[in-house]
Amino acid sequence: MRDLAMRALNAAQQHGVSYVDVRVMERTTEGIEVRNGRVEGVSSTISSGFNVRVLLNGAWGFASSARLELAEAERVAQLAVQIARASALVAGEGVRLSPLTAQKGSYSTPLQRDPFQVPLNQKVQLLLDADAAMRSVKGITLTNANMEYSREHKLFISSEGSEIEQVLYDTGAAISASAVDTESSEIQTRSYPNSFGRQAGTSGYEFIEAMDLVKHGARIAEEAVSLLTAPQCPSGLMTIILDGPQTALQVHESCGHPIELDRVLGYEAGFVGKSFLTTDKLNGQYRYGSDVVNLTADATIPGGLGTFGWDDEGVPAQRTPIVSRGIFSGYLMSRDTAPLIGLSSNGCVRADGWNRLPMIRMTNVSLEPGAWKLADLIADTEDGLYLSINKSWSIDDRRLNFQFGVEMAYEIKHGQLGQIYKNATYTGITPQFWGSCDAVCGGSDWTVWGTPNCGKGEPMQVMRTGHGAAPARFRNVQVGVGRWS
Repeated sequence: MRDLAMRALNAAQQHGVSYVDVRVMERTTEGIEVRNGRVEGVSSTISSGFNVRVLLNGAWGFASSARLELAEAERVAQLAVQIARASALVAGEGVRLSPLTAQKGSYSTPLQRDPFQVPLNQKVQLLLDADAAMRSVKGITLTNANMEYSREHKLFISSEGSEIEQVLYDTGAAISASAVDTESSEIQTRSYPNSFGRQAGTSGYEFIEAMDLVKHGARIAEEAVSLLTAPQCPSGLMTIILDGPQTALQVHESCGHPIELDRVLGYEAGFVGKSFLTTDKLNGQYRYGSDVVNLTADATIPGGLGTFGWDDEGVPAQRTPIVSRGIFSGYLMSRDTAPLIGLSSNGCVRADGWNRLPMIRMTNVSLEPGAWKLADLIADTEDGLYLSINKSWSIDDRRLNFQFGVEMAYEIKHGQLGQIYKNATYTGITPQFWGSCDAVCGGSDWTVWGTPNCGKGEPMQVMRTGHGAAPARFRNVQVGVGRWS
């Protein structure tokens, strides 16, 4: 890896570039899927290559290749220089990079059991057992159990003297059960531990074992069947408590995306939209939420899916306050966007592969834990709903107006969970919604939830992000059909 990276670096420097970095990457991914008692597939892929990014005459140039050869390193470096020279012909303010001292070191994801070393039959059997537990429940029509794990080995070298090697693992799994009403064709699904893919983290196979998928199989299947005959969720202004996974997705969509500075500056407007958190709001006075709302972007959380040693610009992983006691205080930034608002990068740049230009991506954007326990929070709620695990979401391109649907809602009456409801939805406007938050759980209720499939960019890059979250309570939220809260 190093010989190829140095050859590309030296070749680019011969053309008078002001900056160059090289990333050499290899990513190995394996996945297993079981559906309705059958092994649907076992996959294994390896993707390797390198890229060269140069800054010349104030413009970026980027090129990549899957051919890990010294001659190819020189060719790709020259191509990156040619692209930068052509880009500089377009009028515009030249790129400036925030300062960074030379970084040298290595980082590996801490893990107890390498998932690639666990026998395949053992992993398949775990999913088959979980699937059998779901299918043991009468009325279940469709079951799914899956896991995926990957290892990414990458080397970063820059003309500023940085040289960083990292080996990053991410591991995850999930199960789901669906029941179908044969007369109406209504489908109800329950998932564990999360919906839309899997719960994942930077960890080893112990992360999957801790989920205890088999134990939860029959429970979620029974809940899916019960939802078919459950009443529709009522509508109106209500107090709601979001469970941990739903709070995490709420953070991802209404907190994580609007703080991406490239989006704020309009770089992403054509593909995914802008942000309501314009730079004039970074004044220490803009109220994003209530006093109990504290958000951070922290790439150092153990096990978080957005955890690493250095980002893909060689900036060290760090913790950044985003909202402090309800007041907006920071963005996710890169080395070329931070100087535009007089700041330095806080290490939030990543690429999902060797052939992709690195861009601002969420690390672990988290709602910091509060003082409540979930049981006490429910007991403290006279009348409301407890909403569990995401089913659908929609949010506008400035990340203001949103609607979320959940798989199951529980009635709360006089501090106790009551009957279940189906097809629950809630709507809101981001600052008002977070302003209505009056309690956040902590302790063992606080978990880092993984979002392994967040898309951004053109062409779209899929990134793995983490969100520390626990159940949280919100007052006067519009549930079901109605106006925005």
